[in-house]
Amino acid sequence: MQVQFREFDPFDLWIWIEFSTVPSEMEKQYIEEVFNSWFFLGKLGGFNAENLQVQEMGIDISYMEYNEDTADSSLLALMHNMGEMEYLGNWGRCWFDLGTSDGIAIDVLINALRQFSQDYVTLNQVIIGGENEDWTVRDRDRRSSFATDNEYN
Repeated sequence: MQVQFREFDPFDLWIWIEFSTVPSEMEKQYIEEVFNSWFFLGKLGGFNAENLQVQEMGIDISYMEYNEDTADSSLLALMHNMGEMEYLGNWGRCWFDLGTSDGIAIDVLINALRQFSQDYVTLNQVIIGGENEDWTVRDRDRRSSFATDNEYN
């Protein structure tokens, strides 16, 4: 699975998935579960690089003392929003507002998608950010959810 990075705006981020074939309904459900799970962890602040106490401890964490003060004093790192998964041919895409979550979130997603591609559904590539020349974001209705119908009459 190839991974490409394009223009990256954490508050307006498209993630593109190219499947090896047109995905079945079951394959769509699998990939949606991966993204939903990843987003839910981000929404709960799971991708906070300022509080990686276990990672920083190293390999031996037996009887480690978890420092609540360190955890409490770290800045919030929350994802804010996720769009619906969309499909066109062998492409899938989803929009995210990663909020203040840290870059570790992207690493975790890539790691999960690499294993997903090996074990479940073959993915040719994942594109993080930017636009896909095969399917531009202009094709999507970008009207704000806060807009009222009267503004467009």
